[in-house]
This record gives sequence, structure tokens and C-alpha cells, in this order.
Amino acid sequence: MVESKLPMRFILILSLLLIVTAIAFWVVWGVTYDGWNIFSSTYMGVYAIVVTLLAFGLLGLALFKLKSKTEVAKK
Repeated sequence: MVESKLPMRFILILSLLLIVTAIAFWVVWGVTYDGWNIFSSTYMGVYAIVVTLLAFGLLGLALFKLKSKTEVAKK
């Protein structure tokens, strides 16, 4: 199996950074423009960005946990 060049710690930090960025972006946007209504079509672009950042962050965390479990099982 081909090993990744990226260290596992970098993947974890990047995933957590994406999640924190998504939450911070949503809070700052909500405070600035008073756009907390998730069902409003006016702010749909903002929620699309937040969902995308969260999805990549959560996917990275899931893959990190999966890879760390397989590494522990190999030992």
C-alpha cells in the first residue's frame, strides 16, 4: 500500500481548522448581517460555504480516525 507523504498530525490540524473556520464564518456573518434564519433564501450562499467547509472538515476527521484505527490494528 502506498503511504501518504503528509503526516497524520497535519491532516488532523487541517480538518480541525476547516471546522473552526466554518463555525467562525457562520457566527461572524450572522452577527454582521443578522442572518441567522437557515431557511431564508437570502443567505443560501453563506450556508453553502459553511456546509462545504464543515463537510470537508468532518470527512478529514473521519478519515484520520479510520487511518489511526488501521495503524493500531497493524501493530
